Amino acid sequence: MGFVFSAFKMVSVLFLGVLALNCFTEFGSNAQLLPESEVRTLQTLFSKMQHPNAGTISRTLCSDSSWNYTITKLVESNIVCNCSDGNNTICHVTQILIKGHNLTGILPPDLGNLTHLELFYLLTYVIVPLLNNDLTRNYLNGSIPSTLSRLSLISLSLLGNRLSGPIPGEIGDISTLEGLVLEDNLLGGSLPSNLGNLGGLSRLWIDGSSLSGKIPDFIGNWTKLTRLDMQGTSMEGPIPSTISELKNLTDLRITDLSGRSSAFPNLEGMKDMEELDLSFNRLSGQIPQTLQGLAKLDYLFLTNNSLTGAVPGWVLDSDESIDLSYNNFTSSSQTSCQQAKVKITGANTKNIICRVSCCLRKDLPCPRKPTYHSLFINCGGEHTEVDGNDYEEDLSTIGPSNFFNSANKWAYSSTGVYLGNVGAHYTARASSAVSGPVFYNSARLAPQSLKYYGLCLLKGNYNVTLHFAEIMYSDNKTFENHGRRLFDVSIQGRLVLEDFNIMEEAGGVGKGIFKEFNVDVNGSTLEIHLYWRGKGTTAIPDRGVYGPLISAITVTPNFKVDTGYGLSAGVIAGIVIGSCVILILILIILRLMGYLGGKHNENSGTAKSFDLGLKYSKEEALRMLNLALLCTNPSPTLRPSMSSVVSMIEGKVPVQAPLIKRKDSDQDARFKAFETLSHDSQTNVSTFSHYSQAPRSTSMDGPWADSSMTILDGSR
Repeated sequence: MGFVFSAFKMVSVLFLGVLALNCFTEFGSNAQLLPESEVRTLQTLFSKMQHPNAGTISRTLCSDSSWNYTITKLVESNIVCNCSDGNNTICHVTQILIKGHNLTGILPPDLGNLTHLELFYLLTYVIVPLLNNDLTRNYLNGSIPSTLSRLSLISLSLLGNRLSGPIPGEIGDISTLEGLVLEDNLLGGSLPSNLGNLGGLSRLWIDGSSLSGKIPDFIGNWTKLTRLDMQGTSMEGPIPSTISELKNLTDLRITDLSGRSSAFPNLEGMKDMEELDLSFNRLSGQIPQTLQGLAKLDYLFLTNNSLTGAVPGWVLDSDESIDLSYNNFTSSSQTSCQQAKVKITGANTKNIICRVSCCLRKDLPCPRKPTYHSLFINCGGEHTEVDGNDYEEDLSTIGPSNFFNSANKWAYSSTGVYLGNVGAHYTARASSAVSGPVFYNSARLAPQSLKYYGLCLLKGNYNVTLHFAEIMYSDNKTFENHGRRLFDVSIQGRLVLEDFNIMEEAGGVGKGIFKEFNVDVNGSTLEIHLYWRGKGTTAIPDRGVYGPLISAITVTPNFKVDTGYGLSAGVIAGIVIGSCVILILILIILRLMGYLGGKHNENSGTAKSFDLGLKYSKEEALRMLNLALLCTNPSPTLRPSMSSVVSMIEGKVPVQAPLIKRKDSDQDARFKAFETLSHDSQTNVSTFSHYSQAPRSTSMDGPWADSSMTILDGSR
């Protein structure tokens, strides 16, 4: 009986507890509710963006934990409300963060209907006075709605979508805006002049877009700016002088400006500068000494400009990561290569100073006789065999501004670091097998410039095949599909691929593709240069996956290679020249003998130009005859060398009488004829007989006589 009472009592207590909890929960819900109008706006907003949970939005959204979660740093959802209206009964959404959800709709103008967001800024006592609208790494299309100007936004981030069209001028009317992140979209047009009104702007990222026009002077109005990223746009230089007003900058990245060359901008007052990248901007003149005063500078990249003069000593003495590749420096204040993190190369540069402390001359000339005629490299991968060819491994993991030499057969150099992700990898592996040869499953990439050198190659024309496969992006309908890798390729200094997009050329990711080129190697070095000019995306699917990428390199000769089993080029040339000389001599002799029209009828040694024994030297004629016999000796080993023939013709040495083997039965008729002719001129021949009758052993330039030979000297 007592047990039953106790059980009843426990049930009653539990029931009352549940009832009280339910009432408390209901009271709490009633205490933090969104207005119906704001709920409808949010439902419309997320429906048009095609968010899968748009239908779950209700007045209790502010206390609904299902909208607040973090899966990875790339996939987040967070909606923050402000319920501080005095009675804690009415709430308004003050922060929307939807990251990496692959939303495929549009960014609707309805976003501007959340007018209560402005009230948030009027509540200066709120603990966290920030209003963030972060819709990064989704798949949103359309344009940026101008209705955003109704909001008192502090930060607007739309990174990594497919938004197109111009930046609305109305954005400049959001006087509270401090952060504007629009990078990796398809935006075009010029920067609207209204943006000059954003005096409170502290960061502006517009990388990887198609914005055009000149960099406006009004950027000098952004005096609170700490980070300015303008890489890979289509904007024109020069960098305006008003940039000197941005003294609070810690990161400045302006690259790939078109237009005329311009002077180096004045950055003297930017004492907090940590990262500076002004590559591909046609900057001219010398490196200003004022950069030496930027004591906090960790990274300095001035790649591919037109800078001249001497490299300052403070640059060479620096322990920071500095890349001055591909400029026109004429000299440096130091000639040693002891610096470890400074890389200098390009036209007119005498030294390359790199991480491995190497000193190399321009064009990497071969230190020995060139011997190679083919090259096979598995870029970023292990040694492998494809189609009977051994592709050498390329596994160096050293990152920024690196130079690697593979036994003077080939080498590569890479420049730059992935700003925003200095720990990014410089080789890549496919997550799944790629169709085609195995070398498509790996690749080497670089942030800015990647050069491969074929060293000690024979002169000639080569077939250069470059193999590519995009193995870092995805082609599914997610934000990862937004990744656009664009880079240029030059071979031997000639541009062969511009704005090359592997994924577009191959028709998707994970598909191998190759490009073939005929290239002349006039020295001994083949140079293949892949470089990124800031175009494409920089943060999709993550930061540090942009820049040139290559899977393999194949170089084969378009000429017959001497393998050592045939006649050398010198021997062939000697045979051809010797044959020509012999032919000319024979023609002269036949002409003198009358077989080619040189002998005339006595009644005509009509003829008006020749008189067959009065005006020619019998000694010279006999010299030519004997010389002809020497050159046409049936025994090749007894023929004189070309140097001896030339000396005999010039009269520097006497003509040595020909040596003929004793074979009377089959003696060549031409030698019998010459023997008869020599007999008729016995008197003249005797003048030279003392050279032939004396026992002798000739030098290397003359024939040898032995007991089996007969000396033809005009008498037998």
